[in-house]
Amino acid sequence: MDTWAILLAAGKGTRLQQIREKKQFLDWKGVPLYWHTAKNIANVPEIRGIIFVFPQEELESRKDQLQQITDSGPLGINIKTVGGGKSRRDSAFKALQELPPECEGVIIHDAARPFATPKLFNNIINELKNGIKSVIPGIPVADTIKQMGDQGIKTLPREKLFAIQTPQGFDKETIQEIHRQAREIDLDCTDDSYLVEYFGEEVNLIPGEEENQKITNPGDLYLLKENATRKYIHGWGYDVHKYGPGKPMKLGGIPITNGPEVVAHSDGDVLLHALIDALLGCLGQGDIGEHFPDTEPKYQDINSSILLAEVLAMAQKQSVFPEHVDITLICQTPKLSPWKNQIKNNLTNLLDLAAENVNIKSTTEEGLGFTGEKKGIKSVVMLSAHKR
Repeated sequence: MDTWAILLAAGKGTRLQQIREKKQFLDWKGVPLYWHTAKNIANVPEIRGIIFVFPQEELESRKDQLQQITDSGPLGINIKTVGGGKSRRDSAFKALQELPPECEGVIIHDAARPFATPKLFNNIINELKNGIKSVIPGIPVADTIKQMGDQGIKTLPREKLFAIQTPQGFDKETIQEIHRQAREIDLDCTDDSYLVEYFGEEVNLIPGEEENQKITNPGDLYLLKENATRKYIHGWGYDVHKYGPGKPMKLGGIPITNGPEVVAHSDGDVLLHALIDALLGCLGQGDIGEHFPDTEPKYQDINSSILLAEVLAMAQKQSVFPEHVDITLICQTPKLSPWKNQIKNNLTNLLDLAAENVNIKSTTEEGLGFTGEKKGIKSVVMLSAHKR
């Protein structure tokens, strides 16, 4: 899919009036804030170009600034610039007119959200490729929300409330027509999906990213301090299971139909057990045996994916999010090559990671040790995560 991004950087930043520079142009690590956002967009392979929307009255000076930055380090994709309008809707409308004819999908993103990951952009593009016309990311609301009205205060159902983010993705023809209609009746908006809703078109919601925060209020400026947003941590996991009458072999949640049985209290998934230990290592929370002891009847035959989900919930409460996992399976038998892709695909879903952030390796010990004698299997996992 030929996809372009529109980067909205024409806002006035009224909620940061005490800062002399507009938020999207704040200097961060030697370049304007919008440039960090643009680099994240440029790391998405299917995005062909970016249209930068700058304040109309500053267009020439901002174009010169952009040229100086790209001379030092090009983005590697097409670039266009356009002057913004009086409102967010007007700015987006003007940018939509600059899209090339071959463009099929459009990503509209706020320049003041520099922490959105390429993975989020990819998730939106995949939805568009599947025929979805409008895609928005959202985060479930954690606080209780109350609505003030003429009849007093009303508590809204929290389980149905989401905080909506950008980037937002659209079919090009759909969003161009929606904006044309909105312009005709002078319908304003705070985000483009509102216009889609207003004209009765369906909007699809996908999970957003907790770290995808917007620089809006003075209190948000701490996010731009070095290491304020992320601290990287690592965990190491190791597990062994011996072969013998017991449970059918499972690795990474995938049944290995040609594998020997394993002796285990749970389902005996040596890979997920090592992965859980690696994640617990990131949390500083001991090991799998402390949390799910094999003396507890309730863990008899339990699916290890359930145990992993519990530890992932613990991680989320500590604001720890897996970023990359590298796994080595060690056994003389069975041959694991036919199963690697299935295992990898399942782990990407369990961990909510992109495919490039999950690596599966397998090896033998050339006939040495208990694995070489076909007495068992072991797994080693290295997991990297970030903490907000």
